[in-house]
Amino acid sequence: MSVDADERRVGEHVRLSTDEHGVATLRLDRPPVNALNFQVWRELQDAAAVLATDADVRAVVLWGGQRVFAAGADIKAMASESYQSFATVSGGLQEALRAIARLPQVVIAAVTGYALGGGCELALAADFRFAASDAKLGQPEILLGIIPGAGGTQRLLRLVGVQRARELVYSGRMVGADEALAIGLVDRVCVADELYAEAVAQARVYARGPFALRLAKQAIDQGGQMDLESALRLETTLFTECFATEDREIGMRSFIEHGPGAAQFVGR
Repeated sequence: MSVDADERRVGEHVRLSTDEHGVATLRLDRPPVNALNFQVWRELQDAAAVLATDADVRAVVLWGGQRVFAAGADIKAMASESYQSFATVSGGLQEALRAIARLPQVVIAAVTGYALGGGCELALAADFRFAASDAKLGQPEILLGIIPGAGGTQRLLRLVGVQRARELVYSGRMVGADEALAIGLVDRVCVADELYAEAVAQARVYARGPFALRLAKQAIDQGGQMDLESALRLETTLFTECFATEDREIGMRSFIEHGPGAAQFVGR
């Protein structure tokens, strides 16, 4: 399955392509293992800025290619950093993944091979993670004398729970796809050769959804960081905003005339 109808490079190591169904693929391309250096982080942030304002993109697949998602940070480059030099750029790691996490579209990470360290953190920034059956995920930073620095300690615990996050971060061990599925780190395990096609197919399902999908994502992501009363007020506000959309009119009219599930939404 190809989504190369509208392919463009955002930078040297990041490409974007959009298919006719409104599904964009954000493709890491830094052979051999998509090691993440500061340039790649900046390009990811630039790509997120493009996607966030593209009304034609209604779902996104994060993809590292058939061999590896992202094996982690470029340790050789990082090893030469001093405290002073690293302090000036380390916030950029968080900003890049925050930009991915805040995309209004539904985002699916399609994980092949290794997703370690920063690669795992990139996958954690997606709404869903589909993994190849031979994928390996983990936060091995502790084995280098450091801790995860791009959301690994925080997004991981919110996904798998405090105790599992502690065990994974404290040990630095990798988990296979089946264990990752069992603990909630990934949402689906696929045959490696079929992974990308499955991720795109599911993204197309979301791409056919109403504008309210964006509001639902906002309610869940933002509300999850609030106390219950504040989150319920946010939900009410966003629920009310649905009534300003064309899709709400389409959906309710279709339900009355044809029953549930027949609406053809326009994304507005």
